Amino acid sequence: MLKQHEEFVQNLIRQIQDDERFVGVLAGGSMAKNSMDQFSDLDLILVYLPTFKTDIMRNRLHIASQFGHLLSGFTGEHVGEPRLLICLYHGPLHVDFKFVTMEEINDGVETPIVVWQRDSSLEQLLNQIQFSYPLPDVQWIEDRFWVWVHYAATKLGRGELFEVISFLSFVRETVLGPLILMQHNSLPNGVRKIERHAPELIEELEETVPVHEKESCYNTIKSSISLYLYLRRYYESDIQIKLEAQQVSIKYLEEVYEEM
Repeated sequence: MLKQHEEFVQNLIRQIQDDERFVGVLAGGSMAKNSMDQFSDLDLILVYLPTFKTDIMRNRLHIASQFGHLLSGFTGEHVGEPRLLICLYHGPLHVDFKFVTMEEINDGVETPIVVWQRDSSLEQLLNQIQFSYPLPDVQWIEDRFWVWVHYAATKLGRGELFEVISFLSFVRETVLGPLILMQHNSLPNGVRKIERHAPELIEELEETVPVHEKESCYNTIKSSISLYLYLRRYYESDIQIKLEAQQVSIKYLEEVYEEM
């Protein structure tokens, strides 16, 4: 752990160990994996007694302000996690806090490490939980992919190129990145660290990144389809292929392109 991270964590421990509401601090992300670098944020889980839930959730920003020079912070409803508090401290240092009770710890998707605990009950609980990161549902993807391709073709035809660019980013984050990372036994978390885990496919991924120009948008939609078909072949025996939807959507894309 780098000096900036270490100093922040140590100050947090000093502050929180005197707060009777809290029973422990856990860490996830790169800190738990021992892979931190100068660009890493801190992913911390603050475990509190359920008696204080209303008080804790109401005063999270105030609590976070005690750990350092807090520049800004906001809750994580936009990512579906209202218990999350996303903070930027002077440094600058990005810290994500998740406020949970002991009973809520098993909601996590990765195995955290204990940073501080009031007694050994927290570590004992962690030893009983089997954490697992959710894998992509390839059938869920196949059911939607060709509908998404048709959508992109309509926006291309209409000249809404920024919408096409946004769509292609979504496909990389939701489909291509996770499927590639899963093939490399890495966490299928969007396109996180994909340059490190799948260097042999970076050129193919680059071809899915368009510029604001119709020809580029068309070619990158086609490249995204090709890469998806390449990745899908690993799962074709386990899913129902939407072949007719595939054929109709690709044909429509070509018709739109010919009329451009």
